[in-house]
Amino acid sequence: MMPVAVEDVMRLLCSISEERKMKAAVKHSGKGALVTGAVAFVGGLVGGPPGLAVGGAVGGLLGAWMTSGQFKPVPQIIMELPPAEQQKLFNEATAILRHLEWTDAVQLTMLVMGSEALQKQLLAMLANYVTRELRAEVQYDD
Repeated sequence: MMPVAVEDVMRLLCSISEERKMKAAVKHSGKGALVTGAVAFVGGLVGGPPGLAVGGAVGGLLGAWMTSGQFKPVPQIIMELPPAEQQKLFNEATAILRHLEWTDAVQLTMLVMGSEALQKQLLAMLANYVTRELRAEVQYDD
């Protein structure tokens, strides 16, 4: 397996989530305001809903659409994630892709697009990430 850039994996996740018209909206719209001004998103991982008050880098970016409770395309959410969150997503994705052999992002994308099973795994991981880390609700349009 060749080393692959975080951006390449983010683009791949964007492609598959776009193909499935995957969207997400934060369920607790009132909590968006708390997240926006806060400092570290780790609280949400550790402390559950009270941890949301801790917020973070993610909070600043997502605060605007969190309060509206509107659905937003997942590819857009992925591209707006801060580097630390993209790295987390990257780590989870590469855990799924590590058994594949590829030389570049184009080949990796072709391998994934040609495999229904891999797409399902990546989409499940992505949905799980969005629900767990961003406390959002995921929807598919197809």
